[in-house]
Amino acid sequence: MINIIVAVDNNMGIGRDNELLAHISPDLKYFKKRTKGNTVIMGYNTYLSLPIKPLPDRKNIILTSKDINIPKCTVINNIDQVLNYCRENEEREIFIIGGASIYKQFLEYANRLYITHIFEEFEGVDVYFPDTSDWKLI
Repeated sequence: MINIIVAVDNNMGIGRDNELLAHISPDLKYFKKRTKGNTVIMGYNTYLSLPIKPLPDRKNIILTSKDINIPKCTVINNIDQVLNYCRENEEREIFIIGGASIYKQFLEYANRLYITHIFEEFEGVDVYFPDTSDWKLI
């Protein structure tokens, strides 16, 4: 099951200067509870923004075109390879955790969206969650 987990502001903003827009303790605890023991997939910039690298008690997959090695992480260069890797390794719960381009690539494969709405408009937002207006909800 592929899940997308994200916190967005009123304008679907998700980040500024490679950081979260807000650090909301209950949301961060919820993120940890939902993703712990599972696989998280993120882009390289999201990985760089993490306060603790890699995220503990989770399998960390970095999707990037860079030819790099990151200790205790699996680095994969395209979405098809990520999907094959997850299938071959029978990953059951997968959480896409950002950034915007990674969310956009996985939207068509997602089974669930876990969205925290921050009812505020932040200044200087430079990263937005992709448009989901044509997404078919079941």
